[in-house]
Amino acid sequence: MKEKNWSISFETEDYENNRERLIQEAIDAVRNTAPGYFVNVVTPASLGHPDDFLAKALQKQFGSAIASKFIGECSCGGYVLRVWKNEPENESRLRKRSAP
Repeated sequence: MKEKNWSISFETEDYENNRERLIQEAIDAVRNTAPGYFVNVVTPASLGHPDDFLAKALQKQFGSAIASKFIGECSCGGYVLRVWKNEPENESRLRKRSAP
């Protein structure tokens, strides 16, 4: 479990030719991100805008446990989708109560 903000790149020919593999590995990346952090998922430009295929698949898999936002095109020509892993509601309340 990654307890930090991080990035993962899928900009290789393997992923350009296998959208389903990219989606599955992006799901795994989100799963391996601790609540309260985000993962930047970098996708190949050849697959199109990530909102059109990846954001929908992640939302279907995780529902309200995540939030995503298209960040933009990276310098290498791919696209960056930032996916936040939301903290469970009860953890958020506990942190607010224990805050000074």
